[in-house]
Amino acid sequence: MMKAVKLYEPGNLQVEDIGIPTISPDEVLIEVKAVGVCGSDIPRALVKGAYYKGLTLGHEFAGQIVECGSDATEWAVGDRVTIAPLVPCKKCQYCEQGKYGLCESYNYYGSRTDGAMANYIKVGKENILKIDDTISYDAGAMIDPAANAIHGLWRGDLKKGDVAVVIGLGAIGLFAIQFAREMGAKEVIAVDIFDEKLQVAKKLGADRVINSMTENLGEVLAGTDVSVVLDTSGSAIAQEQAVSIAGKMGRVVFLGISNQPLTLSAKTVDRLLRYEIGVHGSWNSFSDPFPGKEWTYAIECMAQGKIKTQEIISHRFSLEETPQAFEKIKNKELLFNKIMIYPGD
Repeated sequence: MMKAVKLYEPGNLQVEDIGIPTISPDEVLIEVKAVGVCGSDIPRALVKGAYYKGLTLGHEFAGQIVECGSDATEWAVGDRVTIAPLVPCKKCQYCEQGKYGLCESYNYYGSRTDGAMANYIKVGKENILKIDDTISYDAGAMIDPAANAIHGLWRGDLKKGDVAVVIGLGAIGLFAIQFAREMGAKEVIAVDIFDEKLQVAKKLGADRVINSMTENLGEVLAGTDVSVVLDTSGSAIAQEQAVSIAGKMGRVVFLGISNQPLTLSAKTVDRLLRYEIGVHGSWNSFSDPFPGKEWTYAIECMAQGKIKTQEIISHRFSLEETPQAFEKIKNKELLFNKIMIYPGD
């Protein structure tokens, strides 16, 4: 038997004793060492609910293989691994193009099938990536948001010498600060409404930090030729600001999920046209060969010590404390970046 966090309806999370999953020949069984709370987990757990009652949450995780199916010969017991949560169909037109994030018939760990807020999880062999001893399990559990940051910057076609602005400093935004620097941006500017998050961004390499609650973003950046703006906040206000600060031929990338209408002012629309600004959506982090170059690049940078991870973790909870952690989120008792859950002892 093992413990798992089950979601029955919005706000109803239960830690239960259930059976350890039985693997098929092309799967492995992983002992989960660390699992992160993604921004998408929060509305799923508190507002929208799951695809089915009793879903085990969690798709950002790392652990150790404890059992391999007979057809998963490329993996071995004891391997330290992280997991790409998307299970693409590999048959639709987008999968055939290697654009797996646009798959028309996909599965997803922690969303459409049981995830990793549990002691163990079974995973298909194609979704596994090895991490070596230089990458902690905490860091391994954050390769997913790191890959999302990379995908967003690539969608914005970030080039060496560009000026990059990152709005919203959750985990993805804080990784974007670092990867923009690693990709050669000459200046990286971090924007948020919380000074605590801006201080972390400064530690992680932001050249400038701006509190958009107390400072006028347009005025502060007047005269700055902004090449790429990445919005990870999903705020409609921030989305308009992103377009309004982009320079000529700038690229704006919307990565944060808003679930809100977006209305641009006449002045912002005029800038969008006159400056020939490109607006792009960014969804997930997958490319060819699956799970993608975003994932392998993130792992490579972490292994080489180029990307900091521990500074991004703001809170740590045991598996048993997970329902209370989501209750604290609901009640706005936590100002958090990345919340990490530990299923083990």
